[in-house]
Amino acid sequence: MDFGRIGTAMITPFKKDGTINYPELERIIDHLIENGTDSIIACGTTSENPTMSTEEKIEVVRFTVEKVAGRIPVIAGTGDNETAYSIMMTHKAEENGANGIMLVTPYYNKPNQRGMYAHFKTIAKETKLPVMLYNVPGRTGANILAETTIAISKDVPNITCIKEASGNLDQMGDIIENVDSDFHVYSGDDGLTLPLLAIGGRGIISVASHVVGKDMQQMVRAFEEGRHQEAAKIHRALLPLVRALFAQPNPSPIKYAMTKLGFDTLDVRMPMMEMLPEEKAAFDEIWDTYQEKAKGFRALQVN
Repeated sequence: MDFGRIGTAMITPFKKDGTINYPELERIIDHLIENGTDSIIACGTTSENPTMSTEEKIEVVRFTVEKVAGRIPVIAGTGDNETAYSIMMTHKAEENGANGIMLVTPYYNKPNQRGMYAHFKTIAKETKLPVMLYNVPGRTGANILAETTIAISKDVPNITCIKEASGNLDQMGDIIENVDSDFHVYSGDDGLTLPLLAIGGRGIISVASHVVGKDMQQMVRAFEEGRHQEAAKIHRALLPLVRALFAQPNPSPIKYAMTKLGFDTLDVRMPMMEMLPEEKAAFDEIWDTYQEKAKGFRALQVN
């Protein structure tokens, strides 16, 4: 299963009463597919999955698979810090038609490398689906070392890729150098998309692609076709916007940004908070600056 260059870690829209807004979720799914997303990750961190019930997570995956209707792959975030629970959620995702699963590093209990290896291998053996590992030490408090990723990529055939949100290009380079060519490394940080491509990475599991998916695809395509100056120009233009999207806890900024495209996505679940007026104003300034810069390279986009 090819997950493409740009996967989007999809937000979950909520109504004012805190329930999931499924009609708006369907609109978001269609928007992502039409605007450069190669695959959708449902129930990842950006979906606010720590605040979602088990039933909600299962239903969001089922609904996403149904509405995507085979147009692109759907990857279900089924990882947890409990192995047995992760297996149960993986089985549910497989039953509901997901094309792959994503397993985050066990958080809070912070197992050692041997424990991480056993956790991932045990879950992967329970499914026929391709498995994406998700290394995000800033959130989990534990780093999957390159040696662990390399070993498990060779020992467990259906563990096929990793979302590396460590921000450590050296670690990513070590993985790329030592895994087989069919194991892919994705960045989990939008600002490292182009640098990772330059050292042989596959692409990005993105937040920014909610609002600049076509621009990011243009950057990737320019790099692949040897138009490196164009790719670098887009990369540099994107950086301030990417920083703004993470200036407040994710996903509050991207949910605010999506309202600029006409989506009803402002509401978040506590303990996340809506951005303050002054925070929105600061974002607006960066957003408007980016839109001006983007006019130049968007004129070259192939639809």
